[in-house]
Amino acid sequence: MTTARLHGTGLSLGYDERVVAADLDITIPDQSFTVIVGPNACGKSTTLRALARMLKPRTGAVYLDGSVITSLPSKEVARRLGLLPQSSIVPDGITVADLVARGRYPHQRLMRQWSRQDEAAVNAAMAATHVDDLAERVVDELSGGQRQRVWLAMVLAQETSILLLDEPTTFLDICHQIEVLDLCADLHEQGRTLVAVLHDLNQACRYATHLIVMRGGRIVAEGDPGEIVTADLMREVFDLRCEVIEDPQSGTPMIVPEARRRARTPA
Repeated sequence: MTTARLHGTGLSLGYDERVVAADLDITIPDQSFTVIVGPNACGKSTTLRALARMLKPRTGAVYLDGSVITSLPSKEVARRLGLLPQSSIVPDGITVADLVARGRYPHQRLMRQWSRQDEAAVNAAMAATHVDDLAERVVDELSGGQRQRVWLAMVLAQETSILLLDEPTTFLDICHQIEVLDLCADLHEQGRTLVAVLHDLNQACRYATHLIVMRGGRIVAEGDPGEIVTADLMREVFDLRCEVIEDPQSGTPMIVPEARRRARTPA
């Protein structure tokens, strides 16, 4: 059996004295579009940070291509794995084009500076995220949704085969949410492995080829959304009473919350 390129075993994760997850095993299937869902504070983003080498496990290890990820040089990791965090600090006065170009940093070496390949990668990333017309704008002047797309462009410019996205649709209106998720689906179909944390369960079910459902720092269920998403699972994980039906557009599970019972109006 072939081991997945990115996986973690026996992970204990936390901050200071707070333990978020303990004895956690997680495997990201190669060339999947894996989506992690779960209630607030269940460990989704913490787990993603550990997979991205942004958080060192207290115990256990994350493996990338057979090596403990913390043993690999930073640039080597950045050439294989890109991360879009929940929030990032924008350097003062930087333009969109300059910020996206920073995604090429892992490919720069002492004897190899900016190249036509770098230029092409940056232009393609900006075009894919529809920010090419903002190239000369200062990032601080953009709306939250525009900034989110610029950060995504920077990650795409890294040209990594694995992408980790922590709530990539934050700040975006519904139209741009679908644009970003459609772009992610395209990248997956081109052979990349994607891992995303999402809050919208119906979007997760529609786009994920592999769904990981977490609660309380552990994995409650994982697999094809069509096989694991049930009303009982939603009630167990989210305390949500609902009906699960087929999405008329995609054929994937669609979660319909139970309607609020209205008080009867006196006759």
